[in-house]
Amino acid sequence: MSRICELTGKGRQVGHNVSHANNKTKRVFLPNLQNVTLMSEKLDRSFRFRVSTHGLRSVEHNGGLDNWLLKTSDDDLSARAVKVKRDLKKAVAA
Repeated sequence: MSRICELTGKGRQVGHNVSHANNKTKRVFLPNLQNVTLMSEKLDRSFRFRVSTHGLRSVEHNGGLDNWLLKTSDDDLSARAVKVKRDLKKAVAA
């Protein structure tokens, strides 16, 4: 499974380990991903996502999953999150 946040698209970053002698070796910085269950108020059901802690704070800051999905572009979201967003737009329109 790839180490990418399903709601923000945040993935791994590449950098260097730097020794005292200034030797540089490649290393990978992985996002802090958590399995969380987020509740959609308008759809009245919960969804499981693999979200970074930064993404989870962003969702809570924006007022929950519904507001986050409606304001975020589809490019950053995973395929499952885009499907939930599509269902949410149908529910809001009805």
